[in-house]
Amino acid sequence: MNTNEYKDILVFAEVQNLKPAENSLELLGEANRLRNELGDNTRVLAAVLGSNISPVVESLFRFGADVVISFVDDKLAEYRSDLYGEALTRIIEKYKPAIVLIGATFTGSELAPTVAAKLKTGLAAHCTELKINDEGNMVQVVPAFGGKVLGDILTPNHRPQMATVKAGITQKIESRDFTGTIEDFQCDLTGFGDRIKITGRQTELAKGKPLHESECIIGGGFGIGNKENWTLLEELATLLNGATGCTRPALDEGWSQDEHAMIGTSGVAVRPKIYINAGISGAAHHTCGIKDAGVIISINKDANAPIFEVSDYKIVSDWKKIVEAVVTKLK
Repeated sequence: MNTNEYKDILVFAEVQNLKPAENSLELLGEANRLRNELGDNTRVLAAVLGSNISPVVESLFRFGADVVISFVDDKLAEYRSDLYGEALTRIIEKYKPAIVLIGATFTGSELAPTVAAKLKTGLAAHCTELKINDEGNMVQVVPAFGGKVLGDILTPNHRPQMATVKAGITQKIESRDFTGTIEDFQCDLTGFGDRIKITGRQTELAKGKPLHESECIIGGGFGIGNKENWTLLEELATLLNGATGCTRPALDEGWSQDEHAMIGTSGVAVRPKIYINAGISGAAHHTCGIKDAGVIISINKDANAPIFEVSDYKIVSDWKKIVEAVVTKLK
């Protein structure tokens, strides 16, 4: 493969409720930052697929796209990995971007490996940082070995270089009054034909206050112990007009029922003014999601817990005694 044929950065612009996904707008901001490192007239491309995507295009320009590649087809009205995978692969084959960024949403987490496999290139999932090295390759930073180390992943011999990133890890640029170029794209889509049929759609709304809207978040991990104890964290969050976040073990145990409340590489990154957490050990998988929090207050009975290394206030104690006392005082 002649890697010199590939240039530009392409962002898959996911459409949610006739609007660009917040995660996609964040990735446009990251693409602009990477463009500044690459130079050489690198463009930021946004690929948007669907049957009614005209309301989305304006937003993509405002948040950093130089070119919007518009693929309108009734077959793309509903997401299907076979059709979307085929469509995005064809776009990449034509435009030959050096880098492709996809949000690690439910859609993106399926679409990205589908496209990478079709293109026979590499993919780094749930990246916590992206940067350009001296050779002009993208370095994808991903926690490894249970979050104990951060690994640098490179794709030096194949293009495009592909990465998925969770919401909140990167930041949008300020909205700008700018219009770019719209390029229509068309190709025949076959996929698996009528062997796949969409029989219905069920929408489940996230419970409680969204994490990205909360100035105060109460986080809990495996150390909370059980579902009954978890309700105490939810009570504290309610009293502070905040939201409850969790780690992967707490979600797996069923104490938190909300997938959108998971904080970390396989969840979301948050930026509250205050983050109070209890029973969380502090693996890098979680702490990378709170690196932009204002004040971090941690409660853990283990004085050597890694969470204390990133905390502003450290309370070595049984978390339950502390939280119960705070709840009583607030009431």
